[in-house]
Parts: sequence; C-alpha cells; structure tokens
Amino acid sequence: MQNLFYQNTEMLCLIGHPVKHTYSPFIQNMALKIAGLDYIYLPFDVPQENLKTVIKGFLALGVKGFNVTLPYKEMIIPMLHSISEEASAIGSVNTVVNDLGKLVGYNTDVNGVVETLNPYKEDLIGSEVSIIGAGGASRAVIYALIKYFKPSKINIINRSEQRAESLKIYFSEKMKYDEIETHELFPPDILPILNNSTLIVNATPIGMSPNVDDSPINNQKIFVPGQIAFDIVYNPSNTKFLQMAKAEGAITLDGIKMLVHQAAKSFELWTGAKMPVDGVYDALKMYLEN
Repeated sequence: MQNLFYQNTEMLCLIGHPVKHTYSPFIQNMALKIAGLDYIYLPFDVPQENLKTVIKGFLALGVKGFNVTLPYKEMIIPMLHSISEEASAIGSVNTVVNDLGKLVGYNTDVNGVVETLNPYKEDLIGSEVSIIGAGGASRAVIYALIKYFKPSKINIINRSEQRAESLKIYFSEKMKYDEIETHELFPPDILPILNNSTLIVNATPIGMSPNVDDSPINNQKIFVPGQIAFDIVYNPSNTKFLQMAKAEGAITLDGIKMLVHQAAKSFELWTGAKMPVDGVYDALKMYLEN
C-alpha cells in the first residue's frame, strides 16, 4: 500500500541554482519506487546567500543525503566534514551523505564514467584517448581514465588551450600523470590526433537540447571504424556528435548511461541498496524520447 502519511519516510534532496533542468528527481524517485524503499527525493533551488543556512537546515532535519549541482560543486566543500579521495582529486562534490551528523562529500560522476566505459576496458588500457573540453566534466573523465583505464596518452582539446594546460598541470600534480598533451580546438590540425585515438569524449555541453544541430567538431572524418565515441550530453541521447560517429562506423556511448550510473552510486551511498539500473535507464530513455 502506498505510504500516505510519510512519518517514517527518509528525505533525499538536490540543491543547485537553477534546478529546473535536472532529471535527478525523475531518476531517484523512479529508482526508489522500483526498489520499494521509503524515501522521497526533492529538488531545491537555493540562492547562494542561503547555501550555508540550507545545509544547516538539512542537518537539523536529519536529511539522509543530497546531490549538489551547479554552481555549488566546489563551493560546498568547505561546508563538509570530509570528502572522498576522488572528490579531493577532482576538486568537486556532487553527492553528500549525512553520516550521523557528519557531512561526507563524494564525486559520483567518476562512477558514471567508469561504468559506461568498463565494457571497453581492455581496448582502452595503454591506448591514446582524446577529450574535447576542459571544464568540470572533463576533470571527472580524466580522473576516471587515469585511475581505472591507464591510457598511454590523454589529449585535452579545447577552444582555449590555456585552460587545457591548466588541467594538464593540475593532474600532473594531483595524480603524478605526465602523459597529457593539450591542443587548441582547430579541426584541420587535430584530425590526425582524433583519428589515432581509441576513445573520443565530448565533455562539453555542446549539442544539448535545444541546440541539437551543434557538435564540438563538425567534420565527420574525425571518426574511424571501431573507435569509441562517448558523449556526456544526455538530452538528446543521440547527439549530432554521436550521429557522425555512428555514420563512420564508430561505437557510440550516450550520456544517459553516465547520468544513470552516477545517480546509481549516489543511491547506493544513501540507501545501502543497489539501484535497479536497467529499469531506471529504460524509463529515462523513454521519457526523454517522448
């Protein structure tokens, strides 16, 4: 019987500004329903001046945990009691667990990347890979690749090569990984680099709805048969970047996989249960396509 009183219902939340664009409430509440757990997940649009007050309020209310989205993934760190190794290395937190009054921060984007790429692990170990973009999402991708897939070289390709250079220096210092090369996003020059990459990741928001005709690179010849193309954009699931990759015979991985798998790690940290990933993935894909 559906719980109509909620006396024993545990609360999970999302904070950010804005939060209307997020699919996290759909994912988490669908997962909780399928798993039959007595929790509810609620999004809160929190202006920056109220952030500290909201965090104190969550502790006072006994909220079990919460997700953190833009622009607070870095800002929240000083307000937490501790953070995990991957959150420290990446420099951002997207999941917080209330552990008996102590707030512990994690970055589950890493789990999203790892679970999406795991079927191709043997191909990626010791290979050359390329990442387009040098923002926050790129950090999670680079960390995951270095720690779990050990590529021979990572190319960071960005409109501002200076920003890519700062990531190169950051991971050299943080993870002692010195096999990063940076390149300006200038298609004629980077074609040989991309053609030689086992994996190409679009770690930018380019191509996200409503700008569905956009792609970080519009030259279809960047892809080669058997190559892996991974786009972190999840709406639409079949981006122009992936359409071009598929037309050239590349293996394509959409952003919905990463989105659901990062949410699954948060779910597990909060509830101690495994998320019913397949059911949630199918429900979200159907929702997005309709």
